[in-house]
Amino acid sequence: MSQPIAELYTDAEFFSPYAMSAFITLTEKGIPFTVKPVDLAQGKNQEAAYAALSLTRRVPTLVIGEFQLSESSAIDEYLDEIHPAHPVYPRDVKQRAKAREVQAWLRSDLQALRAERPTEAVFINSKFPPLSAAAQAAANKLIAVVEKLLSHGQDNLFREWCIADTDLALMLNRLVIHGDAVPESIRHYAHKQWQRPSVQAWLALPEKISG
Repeated sequence: MSQPIAELYTDAEFFSPYAMSAFITLTEKGIPFTVKPVDLAQGKNQEAAYAALSLTRRVPTLVIGEFQLSESSAIDEYLDEIHPAHPVYPRDVKQRAKAREVQAWLRSDLQALRAERPTEAVFINSKFPPLSAAAQAAANKLIAVVEKLLSHGQDNLFREWCIADTDLALMLNRLVIHGDAVPESIRHYAHKQWQRPSVQAWLALPEKISG
């Protein structure tokens, strides 16, 4: 019996870094899926139909048959377990834990930077005022952490690409694409990660959906 096609519920503007993370994982693994945009601006995520699908009423939400799962890191980890081919996490248990550490940190810290460099700066090149002291401190912390993580001089956090690379590049591109000052080595890392075909597929979604 054939498996049901996965459905990924995303924001309608495709600005969500978390929906992007789940999209990248599905794409990297070659799992057939359809994208279901949800108009958050109109509060569609709070309506009963979506509440029945998403425990948290947020995006992304993954639906496969009768199974529903929200929160991007949970989706990434679940998909890596049920589809072990083309892993999106390192195989080494300690490196896998470090990748999850990076993901958890990016989702829970740097609030001032995220507020002053929203993903509109990344996806539609919106421009914003200079960083406040709090946001600049967050940017400095981000850069210091990344310099430590990439001190090995490689193009990825670990020997091979993992989903934490994409999540980290997204955070960095809040600065890089906006034109804020970033060390050249970090700019190179963020740019290289952005060229990955799965990332380019996400960037092409608005045109594909509207077309």
